Amino acid sequence: MSMSSVGRPTRPNAAGGPEGHASLTGGRGLLQDEPLLFELGGWDKTGVDFDAADHDASDLGDLVRAAPIGLAGLSEPETMRHYVRLSQKNHAIDLALYPLGSCTMKHNPRLNEKMARLAGFADLHPLQPVSTTQGALELIDRLAHWLKTLTAMPAVAMTPKAGANGELCGLLCIRAAHEAAGQGHRRTVLVPTSAHGTNPATAAFVGYSVTEIAQTADGRVDLADLAAKLGPDVAAIMVTNPNTCGLFERDVMEISRLTHEAGAYFYCDGANFNAIVGRVAPGDLGVDAMHINLHKTFSTPHGGGGPGAGPVVLSKALARFAPAPWIVHGEAGLELVEEAKGEAASAFGRMCAFHGQMGMYVRAYAYMRSHGADGLRQVAEDAVLNANYIKARLSAEMTPAFPDGPCMHEALFDDAWLESTGVTTLDFAKAMIDEGFHPMTMYFPLVVHGAMLIEPTETESKRELDRFCDALLALAGAAKAGDAERFTGAPYLAPLRRLDETLAARKPKLTWRPEQEAPLAAE
Repeated sequence: MSMSSVGRPTRPNAAGGPEGHASLTGGRGLLQDEPLLFELGGWDKTGVDFDAADHDASDLGDLVRAAPIGLAGLSEPETMRHYVRLSQKNHAIDLALYPLGSCTMKHNPRLNEKMARLAGFADLHPLQPVSTTQGALELIDRLAHWLKTLTAMPAVAMTPKAGANGELCGLLCIRAAHEAAGQGHRRTVLVPTSAHGTNPATAAFVGYSVTEIAQTADGRVDLADLAAKLGPDVAAIMVTNPNTCGLFERDVMEISRLTHEAGAYFYCDGANFNAIVGRVAPGDLGVDAMHINLHKTFSTPHGGGGPGAGPVVLSKALARFAPAPWIVHGEAGLELVEEAKGEAASAFGRMCAFHGQMGMYVRAYAYMRSHGADGLRQVAEDAVLNANYIKARLSAEMTPAFPDGPCMHEALFDDAWLESTGVTTLDFAKAMIDEGFHPMTMYFPLVVHGAMLIEPTETESKRELDRFCDALLALAGAAKAGDAERFTGAPYLAPLRRLDETLAARKPKLTWRPEQEAPLAAE
């Protein structure tokens, strides 16, 4: 049964209005124009009225406010509507496919959220006595067990807060291991061009010098270049596998062998673990350390900078260098070891003040339990299948960066197909916004010119994949047909048009001040 249109057009493109029709208020239908909170007015009022104080405030001393507080006075409905309207301007995985490559923005099961909100987990305080947190410690201990099982690694440090923090943890473990063995002179880290950008940054932060490893024509680590650059000064190699070209490093076992023969350690960036979870155990590949983004592979896709969790699994050679704290089974139940002693005393110390992000642990554990071993294996299989389906469909109009053979969890295209159209990768991405889709990752990895990196994840149905591909194919056809204006001025239908992103990044305005301070009350 269809909704009656009462003889009127119901679709925006059938409205019959003038081209580029604009409302009188700046709103777009039910999406209202929304100023900043401080621009909404109300400087001469408050959202809640209080009776005048009838007592002497002299006991407050110099804490008595001498100037206006500088906040807009809004009622609760005004405040609530402001934030709801802002939320309607933001893309979300709950609205449509979120194709950012190398980010694994998958659907977040609501069951996981429900579990994370259980009072025994959500209301924990980090300074509670250990005797009152036994259930939480047991969950962390079980999660650690399954992370070690999935990776075939004997130890795991649970405290790192995200991917880059995990990289830092892994390299600090490697540095501690070298120093304990009298190899502190090893001060170089090798990083392939296909690695994540945080890898060289983390190595430099730890104090290492970074040497780049070349990439072959088919997007993998150049073994000859690696062998030539391995030497007595090399501490580790950092390899992302699958790499940021969406390709599995098929020579990973040889990379491991060459690295270990040179006396160095093999760090694997686990940000793309979603592509191989349940299928490949990094420990079996010779990996010594790898961080796992719980907020990617095991739900809770991150946005806005957090929260996150990046536990680091460690090989037998690095296990005793793991940072404190860790959980042990004691006579009185589960206990936290807050300081490394004995054989582990050579560890670098601790990463964080407390044990970790409890909400992330609960979500990840719920995700594992609800999927089971076979379900986690299917996660990787479906993620790879979906990416290859997108690669196959879009290859008719767009040029794959590495056309030979299948990809892993993400499909990578270059901008060769846009040559002579007058349209750039950025233009194409902005036009995607007008079609209702968040753009893919642009211009990354840097080794591919005009890169467009698409990761559909395993949670998208064929219908959604087709809807996404149909939109991109239509845009590609328009670009090749000479409809450059559709792209160079895009987005036309977003709350704001193109911003000066360079200026915004380098000279951000993080505070707001009115042009003229309004009086606290009308005279």
